[in-house]
Amino acid sequence: MTAPALESILRSLSELCLSDDNFAWENPRRFSAYANRLQLVLNQFLRSSSPEALSPSVQTTLRGVSGDLSKAVEAVSVYRNRSKIFVLINCQSLCASLQEHTVAIGGWLALLESTLPEGSDLRKKVADLSQDMKQAQFRVSENEERVHCTLQKEGQGRPTSKAVQSAIVMDLARALGIEADDHAKLSEQVKLLKTDLASSNPLAERRVLMSLERIMDNWTVHPATSEWNLDFDFEEDAQMSPFKNFLCPLTKEVMKDPVVLESSQNYERTAIEYWFRRCIEDGRDPTCPVTGQVLKSTEMKPNIGLAGAIEEWVSRNIEIQLKSAVQCLSENQPPVDSVEWVLDVIYKISEEHPSNRYRVRHAGVVLLMVKVLRNCSKSMGTHMRGKALMTLLSMAKDEESKNIMLGEGITRLAIHSLIGSSEKEKEYAVKLLLEFSRDEAYCTKIASEKGALVLLSSMAGNLEHPALSNLAEEVLKQMERVEDNVQHLAAAGRFEPLLSRLCEGTDDVKIEMARIMGRMTLTNSSKEQIARKCAKTLVQLLSKPKGRAPSLQALCNLSVLDDNATILVDSAVIPALTDILFENMDDSELKELATSIIANIVQHPGHWEYSSIDNKGHSMQSETTVFRLLGLLAHVSPQCQVSVLRILYGISSSPQASESVVTHIKSGDGIKTIIPFLEHPEVEHRIYAFRLTRILSGTFGEDLANELKPADKLPLFKEKLLDNQSTDGERSDAACILANLPLSEDEVKTVLGSSFVGWTVVTLKDRLRSTNWRTTRSSSCLEEGLLGLLLHFTQSPDPQTVSVVKEHSLMNIFREQLNFPLKPRVKQLAALGLKNLSESRRTLISTGDLEVQLSHGFCSSLVFMCGKRPPELPVCAIHNVSCEEDNQFCLLRSNCIKPLVDLLTDEDTNVQIAAVEALSTLVIDTSNNFKRAVDELEHLGVVEAAITLFTEVRPGILQERLLWMIERILRVESDINRHSLNQSLVRALVEAFKHGNANAKGYAQDALTNLKQLSGVSGKNSSQSRPRR
Repeated sequence: MTAPALESILRSLSELCLSDDNFAWENPRRFSAYANRLQLVLNQFLRSSSPEALSPSVQTTLRGVSGDLSKAVEAVSVYRNRSKIFVLINCQSLCASLQEHTVAIGGWLALLESTLPEGSDLRKKVADLSQDMKQAQFRVSENEERVHCTLQKEGQGRPTSKAVQSAIVMDLARALGIEADDHAKLSEQVKLLKTDLASSNPLAERRVLMSLERIMDNWTVHPATSEWNLDFDFEEDAQMSPFKNFLCPLTKEVMKDPVVLESSQNYERTAIEYWFRRCIEDGRDPTCPVTGQVLKSTEMKPNIGLAGAIEEWVSRNIEIQLKSAVQCLSENQPPVDSVEWVLDVIYKISEEHPSNRYRVRHAGVVLLMVKVLRNCSKSMGTHMRGKALMTLLSMAKDEESKNIMLGEGITRLAIHSLIGSSEKEKEYAVKLLLEFSRDEAYCTKIASEKGALVLLSSMAGNLEHPALSNLAEEVLKQMERVEDNVQHLAAAGRFEPLLSRLCEGTDDVKIEMARIMGRMTLTNSSKEQIARKCAKTLVQLLSKPKGRAPSLQALCNLSVLDDNATILVDSAVIPALTDILFENMDDSELKELATSIIANIVQHPGHWEYSSIDNKGHSMQSETTVFRLLGLLAHVSPQCQVSVLRILYGISSSPQASESVVTHIKSGDGIKTIIPFLEHPEVEHRIYAFRLTRILSGTFGEDLANELKPADKLPLFKEKLLDNQSTDGERSDAACILANLPLSEDEVKTVLGSSFVGWTVVTLKDRLRSTNWRTTRSSSCLEEGLLGLLLHFTQSPDPQTVSVVKEHSLMNIFREQLNFPLKPRVKQLAALGLKNLSESRRTLISTGDLEVQLSHGFCSSLVFMCGKRPPELPVCAIHNVSCEEDNQFCLLRSNCIKPLVDLLTDEDTNVQIAAVEALSTLVIDTSNNFKRAVDELEHLGVVEAAITLFTEVRPGILQERLLWMIERILRVESDINRHSLNQSLVRALVEAFKHGNANAKGYAQDALTNLKQLSGVSGKNSSQSRPRR
């Protein structure tokens, strides 16, 4: 057990007892001295004792010495093998390690002393060494401690000025024993530190390394005097380089305010003050960076003599450089690198020696810089343009230089740079504009430049670059102070100045702002913003004679946006407008604006229906208002007539107001008033006259027909529909009007004609293909109108009509329209068309006309050609007669039942009613083979769909239609037991019997009787004598 410990001690001692020249640090040298003494003592001990006969106490001592000595060797090896900067970073921990293990070894030696004979020479040597090692004091020098503290602080990543970095380098150089200006050796030590840290990853030490690399990079920069040395030849003048004592040791730059410390060293005042603050922050006494001397006082005395010498040197060099700059910039195409050099010099003169700006101006350099920027802008590139603007911005602090720039058109050049490709160019362009915008006259000049405000507003709203955004915002706020800029700012989307003046200014200012707003082209978002803030103010201006026209123009501009209708109504605009509209005055322009605003507001249903227009409580849809609007049509200008027609159309289109408005138009002889506008020479008059007539025809079709027929106006709508030069809206409205008018059989033939059916069918198919099921208002209205026209030809099953239906396959046309998306009215009309054709088949069968037509049709031709009768046609399961495939009067053969069943689940109740009525035509006749018909409907899903819908609907027309159909289906006795078990059906029938109208109760009673859920009043079903609808 003793041998390994002894070998370890000997090995460690041999490593430590190398030449002391290898150590550059005091602490490892001292420990090495202790190691030499320990080696001598140990050798003497081993000569007097046998390793095999050592006592347990000695063995314990050797093991203890071995462990602590090994730890000390590790610390010493760091001093010997690692870089000096690494040692400085860890000097505290290394020193502590040596201290700890030296004292520990001294303790182990005291134990060894107790085992040695009294009075022996060896015991005395061991005792002396033990006492010395236990009392050993390893310390870090003051300079090492300062550098260590500085490096630890730098590792925290705090910001550091160039002055502090210079002082750090000087302290570090002293601690390393290197001259402060020996950059090569300092850099070598930093590289050695980087090598030391390559194999490990201690975060704090790596931060120190990064900080030192940054400091060394900055330290390598030579004194900034190169900008004083442009390569121009002068015979009389020679460039004077700065003397060494002109340069601050910390900043490496020519001093502006030199001061001297108690150490007799000169520094730039701001630089040494910064270093003193850093020393205090680090909790140590201020030192002189060059000498490392701890200062008793931080007093800084101005070095007046040195400052004077520097000022003379600066003045001389400025004069030389201004001559060089003028020579360079006066060339037609000066080299870019030379221009950049000149800009750097002028910027330095302006910023560091502002009292010499007048010399730059007197030399003509300002004028030349603006000309170069204007003439060589493209060749300079964005970087150079940014630098030129930066230099001009600095020189703009001189008022006379600013005037020179303005005279040379710097405004336009700066605005052009707002679209530059680099952020720096845009930044200095905005800063230059900001500098100039402090003058109100110049603010007006900026606003007048094309695109300036748009670019600035866009930049102010761009939050991706907050610095630029804030600068642009400042420029715009400066410009808002000037009254003449309000319109320009608003045109660029900057409405705050206009809105604040409109809401808070005097009456004259408000009127002027309203006039500006009325002339402007506004975006939708701007219209809403302005309406929310200023609508009430504009309405108030209507009460002032001078403010009426401007306010009306502004309100007209705002009312074009649909979303503003509610805002304007809430601002009580309608009463003010109707006062103007119905006033007895001759100002047609005001009436035109007022009617136009009202027309814009009522174009969409909304808040206006509940607004009163006067103190009597009249509304827009009241009888008095409608009568007065109709009366205006005969006395106002053509433009005003259009707006009145728009108002009438708007209020009659509202779901809340339509019924009352249409009634008032009819009672006020409005139909007769509106009809002449259908042929008005102006398109807008006709468009709204047709739209209004279409709405009237839906409710008062007969009254409208009575007005049109005597004047022979019915053909007008057909002509309009066939006229390809008419607008889509006019054609759609004409089709709907003709469809809504009640026409007799003769009128259908004379006004429309059978040839019109072919055109209608072709147009429907073309529209369907061209729109690809996509709908617009005009296209969907046209489809509605064309289907309504086809319905006229399904009303009467005379031979001519039957021939037209078959020729154009009208049942197929109606079937195709059942799937029209997003337009319930089209599906409703198509279902009604199928209902009419299905009813016509029953009539044709009863009269025998259908068989006659079949025998004289295609089949008779076969008999004539072939000499024998063709195969007999199959019998229709519904109608129980022979029926060819695709029969245009049979829902079954034309495959229309399934689409109609699908409509029973439609969201629109009117569509469901029309589908039920069409399907009901299949169960009218219960006399001949009715069970077969019901079985076929059961197979097609009609019965189940009808019963399911019936159990879900509420009392009303749809319930009544379903009850009629279901009651007839339940007459088939073979199915009664199955249906009687359907509790949902029975409950729905009971509810209809209790709560339905008279017809519904009767149908429900009969159905329950059929299901044997009630005892019939008589032996016959009561519904046999009850009308179908």
